[in-house]
Amino acid sequence: MANAYTGTAAFANLVQAAYDRLVEFSLRAQPLHREVADKRPAQQNMPGSSVTFEIYADLAQQTATLTETIDPDAVAIGNPSTISVTLAEYGNAVLRTRLLNLFSFSDVDPAIANIVAFNMVDSIDAVVLAVLVGGTNVIREQSGSMVLSGGANSSITSTDLIRSRDVFAAVAKLRAGKALPRKGSLYWAAIHPEVSYDLRTGSNGNDTQWLNPHQYSAPGSIWAGEIGQYGGAYFVETPRANQDTSGNSSTRVFYTLFAGQQALAEALAEEFHVVVGPVVDKLMRSRPLGWYGVAGWSIFRQQALYQVRTTSSIHNT
Repeated sequence: MANAYTGTAAFANLVQAAYDRLVEFSLRAQPLHREVADKRPAQQNMPGSSVTFEIYADLAQQTATLTETIDPDAVAIGNPSTISVTLAEYGNAVLRTRLLNLFSFSDVDPAIANIVAFNMVDSIDAVVLAVLVGGTNVIREQSGSMVLSGGANSSITSTDLIRSRDVFAAVAKLRAGKALPRKGSLYWAAIHPEVSYDLRTGSNGNDTQWLNPHQYSAPGSIWAGEIGQYGGAYFVETPRANQDTSGNSSTRVFYTLFAGQQALAEALAEEFHVVVGPVVDKLMRSRPLGWYGVAGWSIFRQQALYQVRTTSSIHNT
Protein backbone atom coordinates (compact mmCIF):
# COMPACT_ATOMS: atom_id res chain seq x y z
CA MET A 1 0.00 0.00 0.00
CA ALA A 2 1.32 3.46 -0.94
CA ASN A 3 2.37 5.90 1.77
CA ALA A 4 -0.12 8.62 2.68
CA TYR A 5 1.68 11.94 3.13
CA THR A 6 0.51 14.55 5.55
CA GLY A 7 1.63 17.59 3.58
CA THR A 8 0.45 20.96 2.32
CA ALA A 9 -2.37 19.38 0.34
CA ALA A 10 -3.72 17.50 3.34
CA PHE A 11 -3.49 20.58 5.58
CA ALA A 12 -4.48 23.12 2.93
CA ASN A 13 -6.53 25.14 5.42
CA LEU A 14 -3.40 25.70 7.50
CA VAL A 15 -1.21 26.85 4.60
CA GLN A 16 -2.05 30.45 3.73
CA ALA A 17 -0.43 33.30 1.83
CA ALA A 18 1.48 35.66 4.10
CA TYR A 19 1.52 39.46 3.90
CA ASP A 20 4.01 42.04 5.06
CA ARG A 21 2.03 44.33 7.33
CA LEU A 22 4.34 47.22 6.49
CA VAL A 23 2.75 48.81 3.40
CA GLU A 24 5.11 51.09 1.47
CA PHE A 25 4.16 54.44 -0.07
CA SER A 26 4.46 55.30 -3.75
CA LEU A 27 7.65 56.99 -4.92
CA ARG A 28 7.37 60.76 -4.52
CA ALA A 29 9.07 63.85 -5.88
CA GLN A 30 10.08 66.75 -3.67
CA PRO A 31 7.70 69.73 -4.10
CA LEU A 32 9.62 72.64 -5.57
CA HIS A 33 7.88 75.41 -7.42
CA ARG A 34 6.07 77.27 -4.63
CA GLU A 35 9.46 78.29 -3.24
CA VAL A 36 9.89 80.55 -6.26
CA ALA A 37 6.99 82.74 -5.05
CA ASP A 38 9.05 85.30 -3.13
CA LYS A 39 6.78 88.30 -3.75
CA ARG A 40 3.98 88.56 -1.18
CA PRO A 41 1.81 91.39 0.16
CA ALA A 42 3.75 93.50 2.65
CA GLN A 43 1.07 96.04 3.64
CA GLN A 44 -2.25 94.52 2.59
CA ASN A 45 -5.01 96.90 3.62
CA MET A 46 -7.80 94.34 4.16
CA PRO A 47 -8.90 90.80 3.32
CA GLY A 48 -10.17 90.35 -0.22
CA SER A 49 -10.93 87.92 -3.03
CA SER A 50 -7.97 89.32 -4.96
CA VAL A 51 -4.84 91.28 -4.15
CA THR A 52 -3.47 94.01 -6.43
CA PHE A 53 0.24 94.74 -6.43
CA GLU A 54 1.59 97.96 -7.93
CA ILE A 55 4.95 98.83 -9.46
CA TYR A 56 6.18 102.41 -9.74
CA ALA A 57 7.30 103.68 -13.13
CA ASP A 58 10.74 105.31 -13.31
CA LEU A 59 11.26 108.67 -14.96
CA ALA A 60 12.73 108.76 -18.45
CA GLN A 61 16.44 109.53 -18.51
CA GLN A 62 17.19 113.25 -18.72
CA THR A 63 20.60 113.66 -20.36
CA ALA A 64 20.39 117.20 -21.73
CA THR A 65 22.29 119.94 -19.95
CA LEU A 66 20.51 122.69 -18.01
CA THR A 67 20.63 126.36 -18.91
CA GLU A 68 21.69 128.53 -16.00
CA THR A 69 18.92 131.13 -16.38
CA ILE A 70 16.05 128.86 -17.38
CA ASP A 71 13.94 127.01 -14.87
CA PRO A 72 13.32 123.49 -16.30
CA ASP A 73 9.75 122.31 -16.78
CA ALA A 74 8.50 119.70 -14.33
CA VAL A 75 7.64 116.27 -15.69
CA ALA A 76 4.95 113.87 -14.51
CA ILE A 77 5.82 110.46 -13.09
CA GLY A 78 4.03 107.67 -14.92
CA ASN A 79 1.08 105.83 -13.45
CA PRO A 80 2.14 102.69 -11.53
CA SER A 81 1.46 99.38 -13.28
CA THR A 82 -0.67 96.77 -11.51
CA ILE A 83 -0.52 93.00 -11.09
CA SER A 84 -3.62 91.27 -9.74
CA VAL A 85 -3.66 87.90 -7.99
CA THR A 86 -7.03 86.18 -7.62
CA LEU A 87 -7.39 83.89 -4.63
CA ALA A 88 -9.23 80.57 -4.76
CA GLU A 89 -10.05 77.69 -2.45
CA TYR A 90 -8.15 74.44 -2.88
CA GLY A 91 -8.72 71.20 -1.03
CA ASN A 92 -9.43 67.49 -1.03
CA ALA A 93 -10.93 65.01 1.42
CA VAL A 94 -11.33 61.29 2.12
CA LEU A 95 -13.74 59.35 4.35
CA ARG A 96 -12.32 56.39 6.24
CA THR A 97 -14.94 53.90 7.37
CA ARG A 98 -14.93 52.22 10.75
CA LEU A 99 -15.13 48.79 9.16
CA LEU A 100 -11.88 49.38 7.25
CA ASN A 101 -10.18 50.29 10.49
CA LEU A 102 -11.51 47.12 12.17
CA PHE A 103 -10.74 44.72 9.33
CA SER A 104 -7.45 46.00 7.94
CA PHE A 105 -4.30 44.05 8.87
CA SER A 106 -2.31 47.32 8.84
CA ASP A 107 -2.89 50.52 10.81
CA VAL A 108 -4.40 52.66 8.06
CA ASP A 109 -4.95 55.95 9.92
CA PRO A 110 -1.29 57.11 9.88
CA ALA A 111 -1.01 56.04 6.24
CA ILE A 112 -4.15 57.96 5.24
CA ALA A 113 -2.87 61.07 7.04
CA ASN A 114 0.44 60.77 5.21
CA ILE A 115 -1.26 60.31 1.82
CA VAL A 116 -3.56 63.29 2.37
CA ALA A 117 -0.69 65.54 3.48
CA PHE A 118 1.38 64.62 0.43
CA ASN A 119 -1.62 65.16 -1.83
CA MET A 120 -1.78 68.70 -0.46
CA VAL A 121 1.79 69.69 -1.34
CA ASP A 122 1.72 67.64 -4.55
CA SER A 123 -1.44 69.37 -5.79
CA ILE A 124 -0.38 72.92 -4.91
CA ASP A 125 3.01 72.39 -6.54
CA ALA A 126 1.17 71.48 -9.76
CA VAL A 127 -1.02 74.59 -9.50
CA VAL A 128 2.03 76.85 -9.11
CA LEU A 129 3.88 75.10 -11.95
CA ALA A 130 0.92 75.76 -14.28
CA VAL A 131 1.25 79.48 -13.53
CA LEU A 132 5.00 79.48 -14.13
CA VAL A 133 4.82 77.74 -17.51
CA GLY A 134 2.21 80.30 -18.56
CA GLY A 135 4.99 82.88 -18.83
CA THR A 136 5.44 84.66 -22.15
CA ASN A 137 9.24 84.39 -22.47
CA VAL A 138 10.04 81.16 -24.33
CA ILE A 139 13.27 79.89 -25.90
CA ARG A 140 13.02 76.81 -28.13
CA GLU A 141 15.39 74.43 -29.80
CA GLN A 142 13.57 74.05 -33.09
CA SER A 143 14.77 72.02 -36.08
CA GLY A 144 18.39 72.53 -35.09
CA SER A 145 18.12 76.26 -34.38
CA MET A 146 17.55 78.30 -31.23
CA VAL A 147 14.36 80.35 -31.52
CA LEU A 148 13.94 83.26 -29.09
CA SER A 149 10.37 84.12 -30.03
CA GLY A 150 7.54 82.54 -31.93
CA GLY A 151 7.43 78.91 -32.95
CA ALA A 152 5.42 76.09 -31.41
CA ASN A 153 6.01 72.85 -29.55
CA SER A 154 4.96 70.98 -32.69
CA SER A 155 8.14 72.28 -34.38
CA ILE A 156 10.43 70.62 -31.83
CA THR A 157 11.92 67.41 -33.25
CA SER A 158 13.49 64.36 -31.63
CA THR A 159 17.00 65.83 -32.10
CA ASP A 160 16.27 69.25 -30.57
CA LEU A 161 18.16 68.71 -27.31
CA ILE A 162 19.09 71.38 -24.80
CA ARG A 163 22.35 73.16 -25.62
CA SER A 164 24.68 75.41 -23.68
CA ARG A 165 23.49 78.28 -25.87
CA ASP A 166 19.98 77.90 -24.43
CA VAL A 167 21.31 78.34 -20.89
CA PHE A 168 23.47 81.30 -21.93
CA ALA A 169 20.56 82.90 -23.78
CA ALA A 170 18.12 82.53 -20.86
CA VAL A 171 20.62 84.02 -18.41
CA ALA A 172 21.50 86.80 -20.86
CA LYS A 173 17.84 87.70 -21.27
CA LEU A 174 17.33 87.74 -17.50
CA ARG A 175 20.33 90.02 -17.02
CA ALA A 176 19.27 92.23 -19.95
CA GLY A 177 15.84 92.55 -18.36
CA LYS A 178 17.52 93.67 -15.10
CA ALA A 179 16.09 90.70 -13.20
CA LEU A 180 17.73 90.28 -9.82
CA PRO A 181 19.52 86.92 -9.28
CA ARG A 182 18.21 84.60 -6.56
CA LYS A 183 21.52 83.45 -5.07
CA GLY A 184 24.54 85.73 -5.31
CA SER A 185 24.91 86.35 -9.03
CA LEU A 186 23.08 83.15 -10.00
CA TYR A 187 19.57 82.62 -11.32
CA TRP A 188 17.42 79.62 -10.37
CA ALA A 189 16.89 76.89 -12.97
CA ALA A 190 14.60 73.86 -12.63
CA ILE A 191 15.50 71.07 -15.06
CA HIS A 192 14.16 67.57 -15.66
CA PRO A 193 16.78 64.86 -14.95
CA GLU A 194 16.47 63.52 -18.51
CA VAL A 195 17.20 66.99 -19.91
CA SER A 196 19.99 67.49 -17.38
CA TYR A 197 21.59 64.34 -18.79
CA ASP A 198 21.94 65.95 -22.21
CA LEU A 199 23.33 69.19 -20.82
CA ARG A 200 25.85 67.56 -18.50
CA THR A 201 27.13 64.75 -20.71
CA GLY A 202 27.94 66.79 -23.79
CA SER A 203 25.04 65.68 -25.97
CA ASN A 204 24.56 67.95 -28.99
CA GLY A 205 28.10 69.21 -28.70
CA ASN A 206 27.72 70.76 -25.25
CA ASP A 207 30.95 71.43 -23.38
CA THR A 208 29.67 72.18 -19.90
CA GLN A 209 31.93 72.92 -16.95
CA TRP A 210 29.87 72.24 -13.87
CA LEU A 211 30.59 73.55 -10.40
CA ASN A 212 29.24 71.38 -7.61
CA PRO A 213 27.01 73.10 -5.04
CA HIS A 214 29.55 73.00 -2.19
CA GLN A 215 32.08 74.81 -4.37
CA TYR A 216 30.05 78.01 -4.63
CA SER A 217 27.48 77.95 -1.83
CA ALA A 218 27.13 77.48 1.89
CA PRO A 219 25.48 74.12 2.70
CA GLY A 220 22.54 75.89 4.35
CA SER A 221 21.54 77.58 1.09
CA ILE A 222 21.63 74.53 -1.17
CA TRP A 223 18.20 73.60 -2.52
CA ALA A 224 16.92 70.04 -2.38
CA GLY A 225 17.90 68.43 -5.68
CA GLU A 226 20.44 71.11 -6.53
CA ILE A 227 23.09 69.62 -8.81
CA GLY A 228 25.41 72.50 -9.58
CA GLN A 229 26.04 75.81 -11.27
CA TYR A 230 26.60 76.51 -14.95
CA GLY A 231 26.31 79.50 -17.24
CA GLY A 232 25.08 81.89 -14.56
CA ALA A 233 22.38 79.66 -13.07
CA TYR A 234 22.20 77.09 -10.31
CA PHE A 235 20.30 74.00 -11.43
CA VAL A 236 17.77 71.99 -9.45
CA GLU A 237 16.87 68.59 -10.90
CA THR A 238 13.21 67.68 -10.57
CA PRO A 239 10.95 65.08 -12.21
CA ARG A 240 8.19 67.65 -11.66
CA ALA A 241 9.46 69.76 -14.58
CA ASN A 242 6.61 70.42 -17.00
CA GLN A 243 6.26 68.15 -20.02
CA ASP A 244 4.07 68.47 -23.09
CA THR A 245 2.87 64.98 -24.03
CA SER A 246 -0.50 66.13 -25.35
CA GLY A 247 0.14 65.25 -28.97
CA ASN A 248 0.86 68.87 -29.93
CA SER A 249 4.30 67.66 -30.95
CA SER A 250 5.70 64.50 -32.54
CA THR A 251 8.14 64.29 -29.65
CA ARG A 252 8.05 64.81 -25.89
CA VAL A 253 8.77 68.44 -24.96
CA PHE A 254 10.38 69.36 -21.63
CA TYR A 255 10.25 72.82 -20.03
CA THR A 256 13.35 74.09 -18.20
CA LEU A 257 12.52 77.15 -16.08
CA PHE A 258 14.89 80.02 -15.29
CA ALA A 259 13.89 82.64 -12.70
CA GLY A 260 15.19 85.64 -10.82
CA GLN A 261 13.74 87.40 -7.80
CA GLN A 262 10.06 88.41 -7.84
CA ALA A 263 9.22 86.26 -10.82
CA LEU A 264 6.14 84.94 -9.03
CA ALA A 265 3.70 86.61 -6.62
CA GLU A 266 1.61 84.79 -4.05
CA ALA A 267 -1.41 86.04 -2.14
CA LEU A 268 -2.48 83.92 0.82
CA ALA A 269 -5.69 84.09 2.85
CA GLU A 270 -5.35 80.77 4.69
CA GLU A 271 -2.23 78.61 4.67
CA PHE A 272 -2.67 75.07 3.42
CA HIS A 273 -3.15 72.57 6.21
CA VAL A 274 -4.56 69.14 7.00
CA VAL A 275 -8.13 69.18 8.32
CA VAL A 276 -9.58 66.49 10.59
CA GLY A 277 -13.30 66.84 9.97
CA PRO A 278 -16.11 66.05 12.40
CA VAL A 279 -17.81 62.64 12.47
CA VAL A 280 -21.41 63.51 11.66
CA ASP A 281 -23.04 60.29 10.40
CA LYS A 282 -25.66 58.70 12.64
CA LEU A 283 -23.60 55.69 13.71
CA MET A 284 -20.25 57.56 13.73
CA ARG A 285 -18.71 55.18 11.22
CA SER A 286 -17.13 57.63 8.77
CA ARG A 287 -14.11 59.74 9.75
CA PRO A 288 -13.21 62.59 7.33
CA LEU A 289 -9.67 63.75 6.73
CA GLY A 290 -8.58 66.28 4.15
CA TRP A 291 -6.65 69.43 3.40
CA TYR A 292 -7.64 73.01 2.68
CA GLY A 293 -6.20 76.41 1.88
CA VAL A 294 -6.97 79.69 0.10
CA ALA A 295 -4.32 81.29 -2.08
CA GLY A 296 -3.48 82.57 -5.54
CA TRP A 297 -0.43 83.06 -7.73
CA SER A 298 0.48 85.23 -10.69
CA ILE A 299 3.64 86.08 -12.58
CA PHE A 300 4.85 89.34 -11.05
CA ARG A 301 7.77 90.28 -13.32
CA GLN A 302 7.72 88.68 -16.76
CA GLN A 303 11.31 89.81 -17.35
CA ALA A 304 12.41 87.66 -14.37
CA LEU A 305 11.10 84.39 -15.85
CA TYR A 306 12.22 82.43 -18.92
CA GLN A 307 11.59 78.89 -20.09
CA VAL A 308 13.59 76.71 -22.47
CA ARG A 309 11.65 74.05 -24.36
CA THR A 310 13.56 71.04 -25.73
CA THR A 311 13.33 67.29 -25.91
CA SER A 312 15.59 64.64 -24.36
CA SER A 313 17.83 62.11 -26.06
CA ILE A 314 16.83 59.42 -23.57
CA HIS A 315 13.08 60.13 -23.50
CA ASN A 316 11.88 61.88 -26.63
CA THR A 317 8.65 59.97 -27.23
